[in-house]
Amino acid sequence: MILEQFHLNEKIALVTGGTKGLGRAVAIALAGAGADIVVVSRNADKGIEDEILSLGRRYFHHSADLTERNQTRMVIPAIVEVMGGIDILVNNSGIIRKAPLIDYSEEDWDVVLEIDLTAAFILSQAAGRIMLKRGKGKIINIASILSFQGASNIVSYVVAKHGLVGLTKAFANEWAKRSINVNAIAPSFFITEFTEGIHKDLERFKSITARTPAGRWGDPLDVAGAVVFLASSASDFIHGVILPIDGGWMVG
Repeated sequence: MILEQFHLNEKIALVTGGTKGLGRAVAIALAGAGADIVVVSRNADKGIEDEILSLGRRYFHHSADLTERNQTRMVIPAIVEVMGGIDILVNNSGIIRKAPLIDYSEEDWDVVLEIDLTAAFILSQAAGRIMLKRGKGKIINIASILSFQGASNIVSYVVAKHGLVGLTKAFANEWAKRSINVNAIAPSFFITEFTEGIHKDLERFKSITARTPAGRWGDPLDVAGAVVFLASSASDFIHGVILPIDGGWMVG
């Protein structure tokens, strides 16, 4: 039956930044589809642990600061040691630093690129080594509609998200023939902790809502289902796709 293609039973999924917002919704959805879950973040969260365990799945939290490259390099080896492997990688971690372009600091540039792009490269390469040996694997990058557009006062975030699209396509081009699927999702504006400052600004909130053909902001669950699809065998012939989940923003 077709629904069996969406099952993730006996799969091990790693979600970076999985304790909040989109990452949390994705981790819970992957567990609901049958996967055991590893969450990488600086701090553990008992709430998501309890929720994953209540679904009958294994759960492991690995604490890491992805601004520290040595810590990033240790993520995949640590997970393989504890969980026995990795089948699905969701590169979700991201930060944003705001300042006018003329005043944008090299420090802010470096830290955003490190977490939003370089960490995804390091983790994808390391996970890919495991997946290539197994002859199968799924890598899903969380990009942004700003992977296609510019924006004011967040230059490093825009550049990182454009770079994540390039990383997705480059990895897909090399690994598709080895049965490793590398794709990305590009969310628009979602109500999460990440966008709290924007959606509390009533004027901007209304402007963005009006600009979105669907007439609303996204909910984290709007992303979760797409990640389950891209993590499942139902997407085995999909490689290098950047899927906007944007309420029609890109066509509006």
